[in-house]
Amino acid sequence: MTRFLFIVSLVLCASGASAQQQPGQDACARDVTRHCRAVMNNGDGAVLACLKEHRAKLSKACDKVLTDHGQ
Repeated sequence: MTRFLFIVSLVLCASGASAQQQPGQDACARDVTRHCRAVMNNGDGAVLACLKEHRAKLSKACDKVLTDHGQ
């Protein structure tokens, strides 16, 4: 029982850590859906190219993520 509780607490801590990373990862999700839906299944390179094409229309958060990653 103690071992089970220990494992559950580790899983909860890990999911909390990944939840903190999520806002940065999700900053462009709405922009991708809005502007790049047609290329979503063509891979990350196609989506990135699409986002760059629509740079002027992107949300400030997504633009910041791209800028922070040298794009």
